[in-house]
Amino acid sequence: MRVVLVEDQALLREGIVALLREQSIDVVAQAEDGEGLLRIVAGHHPDVAIVDVRLPPTFTDEGLRAALEARRREPGLGVLVLSQYVEPVYTTELLEAGSGGVGYLLKERVGEVRAFVDAVERVAAGGTVLDREVVSRLVRAAEPAGTETGIDALTPKEREVLGLMAEGRTNAGIAKALVVTPGAVEKHISSIFAKLDLPTGGDDHRRVLAVLTWLRASAEG
Repeated sequence: MRVVLVEDQALLREGIVALLREQSIDVVAQAEDGEGLLRIVAGHHPDVAIVDVRLPPTFTDEGLRAALEARRREPGLGVLVLSQYVEPVYTTELLEAGSGGVGYLLKERVGEVRAFVDAVERVAAGGTVLDREVVSRLVRAAEPAGTETGIDALTPKEREVLGLMAEGRTNAGIAKALVVTPGAVEKHISSIFAKLDLPTGGDDHRRVLAVLTWLRASAEG
């Protein structure tokens, strides 16, 4: 796996690089701003770009904008966004930007080494990984209120399953977290797909569409 890292804080950047290399992940280049991200992605064609949302010069959303442009130029590029704050709208924009894995984690999760490395690996494999705090906020935001949507039709258990899907859990991981059988999880997921009226096709693609539907509903709620 080839990774590039974009983070303006040198100490944190070097710490992440050391952590990843200890886990035998090849960090092929580093940068500290959006232009640097585009340059190293073009030069190294990585599997994953790990990007801070807020980069110089204004420290607003330069990292996100650069990541979106990088995905446009390199279809299939996995992007793992690191943020100091919970800002779910950024994940929605990344998911809407085309194919490739997407992750959104709070910076504090970097210290949870195994979970952080697992997130990088899932994004590299094309999966979707959301920080548990983001998921928690989305669950609250997506509570039914007014206009009926596909999300409103989900049962409390289906909402739990969708939340764990958003975190990037496999069916086996969801089953373990909810203390149910994998077969029960498959039934819940099939019901979610049906209630959200998602097109038939690969389950991986429909999982992403389900999470995207949830994110949109939360933004509107």
